[in-house]
Amino acid sequence: MIIISGRLVVDPDDRDAYLQDCAGAVEQARAASGCLDFVLGADLVDAGRINVYERWESEEALEAFRGSGPEEEQTVAIRDAEVLRYHVSGVGPA
Repeated sequence: MIIISGRLVVDPDDRDAYLQDCAGAVEQARAASGCLDFVLGADLVDAGRINVYERWESEEALEAFRGSGPEEEQTVAIRDAEVLRYHVSGVGPA
């Protein structure tokens, strides 16, 4: 299993519009083969932060979904980012 987790930072005044522009990509990801979860969400404390969480069955499923990345308008809106890929070997109840 692969987990993608991290944060994007955009201008606080633009965050809601940025997230709305991502709705189609979230729908596509959730419908993709091998996608177990895909979330982009507004942070409750930091007005410019977007939390990223993705869970995929495999590296192959993730790579099959990945295209060229965010649209250019989205890329230029990102002021900072830290998004990491985690390879998970086991899962159990929390």
